[in-house]
Amino acid sequence: MNYSGRAAARAAGILLGYAADRAVSDPARWHPVAGFGRAAALLEQRTYSDHRAAGAAHTVVLVGAVAGGAVAVARFGRGLGWAGETAVTAVATWIALGGTSLTRVGADMAARVEGGDLDAARALIPSLCGRDPQSLDAAGVTRATVESVAENTSDATVGPLVWAAVAGAPGALGYRAINTLDAMIGYRSERYLRFGWAAARLDDLVNLVPARATGLLAVLTAPVVGGSPAAAASAWRRDAAAHPSPNAGVAEASMAGALGVRLGGRTEYPHGVEERPTLGDGPPPASADLRRVVRLSSAVQIGAALGSAALAVAIGELRLRRRQRRGLGLL
Repeated sequence: MNYSGRAAARAAGILLGYAADRAVSDPARWHPVAGFGRAAALLEQRTYSDHRAAGAAHTVVLVGAVAGGAVAVARFGRGLGWAGETAVTAVATWIALGGTSLTRVGADMAARVEGGDLDAARALIPSLCGRDPQSLDAAGVTRATVESVAENTSDATVGPLVWAAVAGAPGALGYRAINTLDAMIGYRSERYLRFGWAAARLDDLVNLVPARATGLLAVLTAPVVGGSPAAAASAWRRDAAAHPSPNAGVAEASMAGALGVRLGGRTEYPHGVEERPTLGDGPPPASADLRRVVRLSSAVQIGAALGSAALAVAIGELRLRRRQRRGLGLL
């Protein structure tokens, strides 16, 4: 199977994996990502030390194990031809994706906030982010949800799809391992400030392109929620760099601009309080904006799936042309 055939198989696998996530989402039990999280927590009991080197070793071992296993499985699938390459990429993409779960939680949160059930809304916060639920009033729950859906659209969907296009199954699963570790230990808390440093910096690195793809897609799909592409692009350009994360700021600012709302402000975590910069113009998000951000996230996810499939084909064609040029150079 040449580069074009592999690229077409990878693109098909990406679309099938995305369709599987839309159809069945994440299984309630025996999800591989949850299993990875449990393994990482058990390993942390042995590897934890309040030093960057210990955290770096912890990260390398876990990400290396996932990537190495994925490479072996991908080679096996490639040996089965087009169908094998497609199937392996599809399964890996489905495992790595979490976009449908994200939008379902966002829609559930909208229903709870609209129904005035603040306790039920607070109970759902840990499914979205690491903020202290009890510190949030209705406005705080709403802002936390919009910001989390925006950021996690990049982490849970665009990131896995982009890395699946670039590196197939190893790319998708390696990305998910890095992102999961960052969610577990990449905090600025006393325990993880040094131990989680490597996981957080590695997550920043692998999300540089996906976050900006998310921003671009938010600009392009702003009309889906009655927003302005110009306003989304302006908020991204003006506000994103002020965010403490080089990537979350892009996703949050562009979606704030698309929605016409203002994000940022006092943000309480179990490990402390952060004062987040203002992102976007307009009023703070209201309950109606919860359903709008879910629609915007869904539109961005569809665009990311189609764009990543196209990227996979383009990469395959580029590799084929380079190989052909090298072959001609030998004649």
